[in-house]
Amino acid sequence: DGSTLALIKIVAVAKPEIVFHLAALVITQHKPEDVVPLLQSNLIFSTQLAEAMTVNGVSRIINTGTFWQHYENREYSPTCLYAATKQAFESILHYYVEAKFLKIITLILFDSYGPSDPRPKLFSLLQKASQSEQVLAMSPGEQKIDLVHIYDIVEAFIVAAKQLLYGEIEGHCRYKVTSGNLIKLKDIVDIYEMVVNTKLPIKWGGRPYRDREVMFPRLQFDSLPGWQPKISLVDGIKTLFT
Repeated sequence: DGSTLALIKIVAVAKPEIVFHLAALVITQHKPEDVVPLLQSNLIFSTQLAEAMTVNGVSRIINTGTFWQHYENREYSPTCLYAATKQAFESILHYYVEAKFLKIITLILFDSYGPSDPRPKLFSLLQKASQSEQVLAMSPGEQKIDLVHIYDIVEAFIVAAKQLLYGEIEGHCRYKVTSGNLIKLKDIVDIYEMVVNTKLPIKWGGRPYRDREVMFPRLQFDSLPGWQPKISLVDGIKTLFT
C-alpha cells in the first residue's frame, strides 16, 4: 500500500537471505509531471526497502546502478533526473552501511537487450521498422554503445549474490557489468541487418542527439570479479528471433 510498515511486514514474511533490487522508474527525458513518480519509485520506495531489511535483520542487497550516473566518465555527473535519483539512493545507502551494517554490491549496467523485451529500445525499433517498412529517424549514429545480453546480466547478479553470501564483502562495492566492446550505433545496425538479412529504412540524422547524450560509455570502475560476458552481439541478436 506504499507504507513503510507494509513493506516491513512483507520482508518479514519473505525472510530473504539476499535482496535483488531492480525496481525502478526509468524516464530518461522527464516532464514536470514525472518528478514525483521518479522520486517515489527510485528514492522513497528504495529507502523503505532498505529500512524494511534492517528492521528484519536482512543485511545483503544487490543494488542496480546505471552508467547514466557518470556523464563523460565522471565520478558523478547525471545525464538525466532518473540517474540523479539513482545516485541519491546510493547516498542514502551510505547511512545504512555505516549505521545498520548493510552489505551492498551495486552493479552498474550499460545498455541491455534480449528476447521478449517490452521496452521501445533499439532492437525492437529496428524490428518494427523491418516489418512496417516505414522510415525510422535516428540520430547521426556516431555514439558508441555497450550492449550486454540479458542472460549475461542475470549471470552477473548470480555471481554478485554468491560474493555477498559466501565472500568477505563489507560495506558498499560498485562494479560495472560491461561487454568490453563499444560499438557505434551505425555499426550495430549494420550487424543487425547482416543477421536478419535485410536492409532497413533508416534516416541517419533524422533526429538530433539527446541532451547530454553519452557518446563513449567507458567507466573507470572495476568489472565484477569472477564474471565475464559470454554472448556475442551476433549470437545475442539471434536470440531475439528464437
